[in-house]
Amino acid sequence: MRKIKDVLCLKLQARLSREHIATALHISKGVIAKYIGLAGAAGLDWTGLDWVSIRDLDETQLEHRLLSKPVKRSDYVLPDYGRI
Repeated sequence: MRKIKDVLCLKLQARLSREHIATALHISKGVIAKYIGLAGAAGLDWTGLDWVSIRDLDETQLEHRLLSKPVKRSDYVLPDYGRI
């Protein structure tokens, strides 16, 4: 089970270290670093002053927002196979 919201709450609101969070939630420090990095890249903040608030999202929405893969756009135009 993912504990994304718990990790971000303990890091951003309680200001605990990665080691303390890892001990409390029984997950690795690497996973904690990953979630914190993804939240920063996605523009998520606990307070929600300027960014989207983590408190307003449920676990599923938060997971989708952080872990969904971006749609890869191609700069190449597909050839017109009908003309070829």
